[in-house]
Amino acid sequence: MSIWQLVLAIHLLSAVVWVGGMFFAIAVLRPALGVLDAPQRLVLHVPVLRRFLLVVWHAMPLLLITGFLMVFGVFGGFAGLPWAVNLMMLAGLVMTALFLVLFFGPWKAMRTAPNPESLERVRRLITINLWLGMITVVLGALGHLI
Repeated sequence: MSIWQLVLAIHLLSAVVWVGGMFFAIAVLRPALGVLDAPQRLVLHVPVLRRFLLVVWHAMPLLLITGFLMVFGVFGGFAGLPWAVNLMMLAGLVMTALFLVLFFGPWKAMRTAPNPESLERVRRLITINLWLGMITVVLGALGHLI
């Protein structure tokens, strides 16, 4: 195994954790919590989101670092990137910015005083990031064919 295979593996695992976690939160957890009353859903979301966002705080930097390592170590810099990889990098940076907005905005408000409005803003930002993440995965998988 070469160092670049290891870097790619870390990159892919970080993406799976982040995007998979968002998919789970939106497509599985949120609908399942419909059996609970609204106050109970809100109380449960706080520890769930706390754990998920902590995981993303680890996966996101690994994803960015390994992405930049591959840009320069495999492709020789941005000038040598295929267009799909450029789009993946842009999407990753936008996703990171949205995560930071979520973390320091609605999530901070929800941590200090949980309320339905903060939870809805968190949900919206996670949904946007999920779509960006899914598009990025498709670009990674099929970019060389498009």
